Amino acid sequence: MNTGGNVQMAAGKTQADRRLLAVVGYLFLALLAVFCIFPFLLVVSSSLTEESKIIEDGFQLIPTAFSTEAYGILFQFPDQMLKAYGVTIAVTAIGTLLGLFLTAMTAYVLARKDFKWRGHFSFFFFFTTLFSGGLVPWYLLIVNDLELKDRLIVLILPMLLNVFYLIVMKTFMSSIPEAITESAKIDGAGDFRIFLQLIIPLSKPALATIGLFIALGYWNDWYNALLFITNENLMPLQYYLYKMLGNMDGIRKAMLGSGAVVTASIPTESLKMAMTIVATGPILLAYPFIQRYFVQGLTIGAVKG
Repeated sequence: MNTGGNVQMAAGKTQADRRLLAVVGYLFLALLAVFCIFPFLLVVSSSLTEESKIIEDGFQLIPTAFSTEAYGILFQFPDQMLKAYGVTIAVTAIGTLLGLFLTAMTAYVLARKDFKWRGHFSFFFFFTTLFSGGLVPWYLLIVNDLELKDRLIVLILPMLLNVFYLIVMKTFMSSIPEAITESAKIDGAGDFRIFLQLIIPLSKPALATIGLFIALGYWNDWYNALLFITNENLMPLQYYLYKMLGNMDGIRKAMLGSGAVVTASIPTESLKMAMTIVATGPILLAYPFIQRYFVQGLTIGAVKG
């Protein structure tokens, strides 16, 4: 009886420890969520506050003087804004799919132990992370040799293959048992069929993670547009907002130089916050739908791996 009582006491203590750990964990995650949400709420509030109140009182969590002037300036030319959104969505979708496919296919080749040149090619890719040809040769290559200026592909090609993502994918694929590919070869499957029907489904966790990073990189890119895009119809969203903010700063400085007293009416700070909402809003709205497939890919890959 004493032994049974000790077992029950130990089980009760273990259960109490688990509950305590769960409570502490949930409290920590809740606190972390508050810290993450607070800056976003501050940005939303500031984008809906009059510029004069921001200058006087600073950024407030609750708008003291409600104003939509910043959003009115942003959507003053809705056709240009929609074009910028369309370019960004197209570049993000095409670039993510192509980049993910090339990264996975290259990583699969480098992870194959029967490929005798895989060490040399791996060094070639890694070497590019240590040295670069420089901005000027790269610019001349894109503009003069490839003649890609003011073409949509110029926003996709420079970011198509990231060596860091390639190394991560290669490391993940190296952990897949060779018996899977060997049995498929015995059944008569070719390399490309093995890659599509076996390696890709087993690599869903890495594909989901790297695909998300590639998509965010394309969505937030503005530097390539700054270098290679002069056609307003091909400007992505980030570069369009960057130019608009630069124009507003130029107008403000010109008014300051002329001694005008209405400079405070230009919503520079609230405009920056409104730009942040416009640029990140679609990603925040789409992420809950993407997260379902992201988590599903993680669990499936963990079971099969």
